[in-house]
Amino acid sequence: MASTETTGTAGTTARAADGAAPGGPARDGLGGLEAGLDALETSATSRTPLRRTLVDKVLPPVVAVAVVLLVWQALISLKVVDDPSKLPSPADVGDEFKDAWLEGRLLGYIWTSVSRGLLGFLFALAIGTPLGLLVARVKFVRAAIGPILSGLQSLPSVAWVPPAVIWLGLNNSMMYAVILLGAVPSIANGLVSGIDQVPPLFLRAGRTMGATGWRGAWHIVMPAALPGYLAGLKQGWAFSWRSLMAAEIIASSPDLGIGLGALLENGRNASSMSMVFEAIILILFVGIAIDLLIFSPLERRVLRSRGLLVKG
Repeated sequence: MASTETTGTAGTTARAADGAAPGGPARDGLGGLEAGLDALETSATSRTPLRRTLVDKVLPPVVAVAVVLLVWQALISLKVVDDPSKLPSPADVGDEFKDAWLEGRLLGYIWTSVSRGLLGFLFALAIGTPLGLLVARVKFVRAAIGPILSGLQSLPSVAWVPPAVIWLGLNNSMMYAVILLGAVPSIANGLVSGIDQVPPLFLRAGRTMGATGWRGAWHIVMPAALPGYLAGLKQGWAFSWRSLMAAEIIASSPDLGIGLGALLENGRNASSMSMVFEAIILILFVGIAIDLLIFSPLERRVLRSRGLLVKG
């Protein structure tokens, strides 16, 4: 009887040892869990197939544009709007684009405005970023300038055009001044908002490791505030672009060249709705292109680096 109990105990101990030994059920379960996590990580970082990219990213805007063109043409064909001076047909607007392209004017319109807008935005970035850091980190400066920045952000950009023309005249300096006054408050306020959302633990950890002053701002504060800062940059670009269009519409001059805003104003003066629609479409196209080519990739990269965006 005793030998039987001893044998049973030994068998139980052996089975327990087998379960804990390498290759046993416990080890197999842990290996399966690791394999599952690896599979999830691989699927999250794998490249999206081209077909899915076309279906998810390219097809929806193409369908939307097609629907707009169909509705637009239907309004003309069904005589809902039968006055070409109020609503030209898509073909008339297409002819306007064709003539501008064949005459070599189309790219000139775009480049004149885009070069001004991007250069002015870079100036605003160079001014708004340190200003935002200063407002966010120095209480006295925040109390003195913070409300002014918020007020300037709510002020319509077109309001700056008349004083800029009086102060600086009809030249590119006036254009850049209007862009700066429209974009700097948005960039600074976006950075302030991002810094306000940085967890205090990050700042304490940075000070413990010796990251204080500008070193702490560069290595701790700026990376942690990057999502809010990027949102401010996007809004700053939108204000830059709108400010520039307002300046080009109001302060048009042969010495300034013909940008998209000036093209819009020329269409109004000539009572040419085809030219007006051409300018509006180009303004929309540039705004969408800048967002898709610059800001959207930056936003996806920042969110993905923080685990907030996973390819699905």
